[in-house]
Amino acid sequence: MADWDEDSSQLRANLAWVLSSIRKDAFGRAKPTIEAARTWHRDMMQRLDAPKSEYVGRYRGEPGLEHCEAQIGHHDGVRSNDVAATLIQFEQTLQDAVEALDQIIQPDQDISADQLAAVIELCAWVHSEWVRVHPFANGNGRTARMWANYIAMRYGLPPFVRLRPRPDGSYESVAAEAMQAG
Repeated sequence: MADWDEDSSQLRANLAWVLSSIRKDAFGRAKPTIEAARTWHRDMMQRLDAPKSEYVGRYRGEPGLEHCEAQIGHHDGVRSNDVAATLIQFEQTLQDAVEALDQIIQPDQDISADQLAAVIELCAWVHSEWVRVHPFANGNGRTARMWANYIAMRYGLPPFVRLRPRPDGSYESVAAEAMQAG
C-alpha cells in the first residue's frame, strides 16, 4: 500500500475519482459543505497507508485528533480546538458567496470579465482559507485545490489547479502567505 503522501498511481487514481465527483456536484450546483470536503478527503485517501486511521476524513479537534496541531513552515494552522467553529464560519461564508454568484451567473452562460474576476477571487479565497485553517492532519493543499476547482467548474471554467503534484513556481510561498491571513 502506498504512503498517503506519496505521489503514487493509487493517489492519482483516487484524485481522478474525486475530481469526477466534484465535477458532478459543481455542474449540479450542489451546496458546498464541509461534509463534502470530508468525503473528498476519505475518497482521496482510499487504499493509501495513513499513519493512523483517524487521520482520514476527520478534522483536527475531532476524536483522535484533539491535540493535533498544524504547522507549515513557520506558520501555525488554526488551533485544533478552534477548527470546528472556524469550519462552520468557512462553510457559511462560502455558501453566501456561492449563492450571490449563482444569482448573477446562470448555468451555461458566458461570463463577463467582471464575473470571471469574481469567480477567480472566490477560488483564491476558498483555497487560501482552507490552507490557513489546515483542518486535516494531511492533504489540506490537495483539498484546497479541490475547492478552487469546484468553484471554477461551478461557473463553467475548467479545473485549472492541478491536484498532484503541487503546482510549481511560487505556489508554496503563496500558500505560506495564506497561513498568515485571518
